[in-house]
Order: sequence, then structure tokens, then C-alpha cells
Amino acid sequence: MSVELITVGDELLIGQVVDTNSAWLGQELGRIGAQVDRIVSVHDTAADIEAAVRGALERADVVIMTGGLGPTKDDITKRTLAECFGMRLVRDEAVYEHVRQMTAERGMPFNTLNQDQALVPEGCRVLPNRVGTAPGMMFVQRIGERQRMLFSLPGVPFEMKTLVTEQVIPLLREYFALRSVVHRTMMTFGMAESALAMTIAPWEEALPAWLHLAYLPNPRGIRLRLSAYDVEQSVAEQEITRQFEKLREYIAPYMLGYEPSSVESAVADLLRERGKTLAVAESCTGGAVSARITAMAGASEYYLGGVTSYSNAAKVNLLGVAAEDIERWGAVSETVARQMAAGAVTRFGADYGVSTTGVAGPGGGTPEKPVGTVWMAVAWRTVEGAVETEARCMRFSELREQNIERAATHALNMLRLRLLGVSEAFQQTGML
Repeated sequence: MSVELITVGDELLIGQVVDTNSAWLGQELGRIGAQVDRIVSVHDTAADIEAAVRGALERADVVIMTGGLGPTKDDITKRTLAECFGMRLVRDEAVYEHVRQMTAERGMPFNTLNQDQALVPEGCRVLPNRVGTAPGMMFVQRIGERQRMLFSLPGVPFEMKTLVTEQVIPLLREYFALRSVVHRTMMTFGMAESALAMTIAPWEEALPAWLHLAYLPNPRGIRLRLSAYDVEQSVAEQEITRQFEKLREYIAPYMLGYEPSSVESAVADLLRERGKTLAVAESCTGGAVSARITAMAGASEYYLGGVTSYSNAAKVNLLGVAAEDIERWGAVSETVARQMAAGAVTRFGADYGVSTTGVAGPGGGTPEKPVGTVWMAVAWRTVEGAVETEARCMRFSELREQNIERAATHALNMLRLRLLGVSEAFQQTGML
């Protein structure tokens, strides 16, 4: 089954809004064995919408459109589709009542624009939208010997996702004989894609011919996805699990767990399993490390708190960093990073502390410490009660947002490795 996606909206073409709908649709359709062959974005004009629809229906079995179904005058997808398929707009009473109730619950006026949400092309299949006012629509067309299907869905992401999950995918399963597909993804962090590929090459070459490996890099790691097509599900799942277990022989310290595992979720699991607590001291990351931790449910079991010590005075007064060391070595230095992490442990009474101090950019760099220089440290209590530390320096880019995210991820990964008992020497090889 071939699929094409059409996204409607000037805001997409001028870069005002990022098209996340297509990325999500591609992932969800891939899970059921459907292949997206083309993605097109068009302006809010009838001519552009109609041309895109007619072209897509000539090529694809299924066309999924998002956008242009709102109540305002520039939302013309519904009218254009009615004209394209030679249908008149009629009021759907169930949708009308749903919109009336939803506007009343939200304290909104039930005006003519909202009432028009209930107008749909006569003959289409209406897909009720329980989380919004604009219904989805399904059209079935016969072109030559083949039956083609078009779905028109709201562009609001959470509305679109609800309709796809609850209605579109079940309809696709009903109308088409979809391929059997099993995907499973292992999350990794700490090794560059090329180094990772070279390291696991023997494992990859030994994979069964019916298993397909994909490398999916992003700023928070590299996802390794194994896919099996047209293989009995239980057989595929067992073999994929077995192969990922074999992968541990090659890259165990870099493996975070199955998707949606992350560095922070791996840290959370380790702290929880060991009954340990954590405190955080941040400078250049401005709270990003703490935010990543507290975004997970149950963080209060192990996370005691954090300090965003952006100024030198805060480092001294809140974390106990020696003022003379800042004067001598600078705030972006190994000794300050170590003292910040140790201060987090002692001030909060935590078992572990992690710190970041660096030059996020775009200004503030020097020849010795250019933009993107970040020192990070981990501190922990020994059995005897003493506090020990380890630190490392990393050089990132000149992009502030990217530097903050990468520094937070690497600091959390440094803590993860300490919890796993991975040696400091191994961490400093540059592979992590």
C-alpha cells in the first residue's frame, strides 16, 4: 500500500510552523507496514490543493491530508474537496450537535463560523473528532481499476493524532491487506555514528537476511532499529530480542534500553534500583539537567533538588566554591566543576551530584575557552562518607541552544556511567 501526505497551510511554507504531522504520520504508518512515498506542502489556495489531490490520487493508494479544516475563511480544504469530487456541502447533524456542546463547555459563542464546522461534502464518510470541532473526512474514489482513498484531517497535531489512532489506522486495516511488520528500537548514546557502525559491523553482518538495521541519529543519541517484514510476529520479536542481547557484547556501556529510553530515564532507573539520591548544580545549562530529570514521573523518589548558579557569587554562596579558585582558574574550569558537584552533594545531603559550567555562546568565548567549552563533573559519597569527584571537558559548537542540550545530555550520561561503575579512563577515551 502506497501513501502520500499533503499538508495544507501557508504557515508551513514560510517556516512559521514546523510540519511535525508528517513525521509522526510516517512513523505510525510504518508501524503497520504502510509506506509513505511522497510528502507535499501546499498553499491555502483552491488551485494548489486540487492539483495536489488529483496528482496524489493518480499515484497513491491512500492520500492523507492535514490542515485547512478550521472555521476561518482561509480554511478552504473542505470546500475545495467538495468541488473536486463534485459534491455539495450538507450539514451533519451529529457534528453540529457535537460542536454546539463543545463550544458551550468551553464558554465559546456558537456562531455561524463554528456552526459551519458541521458542513461536510455529501457522500464522504465523516470521522467524528471527539477532541476538537473539525471532523475528519474519508473519500473513496475509483480511478481506473484501482480504488483510492483520501483522508482529510485537522492540522492541529493532537486532534490529527487522535483521529489517526482511533479511526484512520483501523480503516486502513479494514480496507487493505497490510504487510506484517515488526519494529524494535534500541537507544544508544556516547558513540559517533561512524564509530558505532564500525564497532558493530560484525554483529550487523551476522544478522539474518530478513532483519533490516537502520541507524537513526538525533542530538540525544543514535537509535538502532531492527525491522522484520512478512515474518510471523512471535518469531520476529524473539529474534530481534536475541540480536539486541548479542549487541551488548559490542557496545554494552552505550546502550540505554529500548525506545523510548533516554539518558535521563536510564539514570532514573539506576538511582531508583540502588536507592540513591541526586542533586544538581548548573551554570551554563541553566536548569536543563534538572528539567530533564523532573520531566519524568516519580522523580521525587531520588531527586532532591538543584541550584542554577549562573553567577560567580551564586557558585560561592550557594555551593561553597572557593572564590580564589574562580579568580585563578575561571568559572569554566575543572576545579570549579568539581567543587560545584561536590557542593550539590553536601548542600543537599545527596548520594550523587552532577554539575555543568561552560560557555554556551554566542558570546563570552576566549581563545583558551572558546564558545562551546563545557566542564562537567560528577560527585559521589564513598562508603566511608567522603565525597569524591571526576570531571571532563567537552567542546561543542557555536550554537547556544544546541550546546545547552548536548551539555545536559553528556552530564547525565557521565552520571549514568558512574552509576554503572564504568571507569573514568574509559569515559575519557573520547568515545563517550
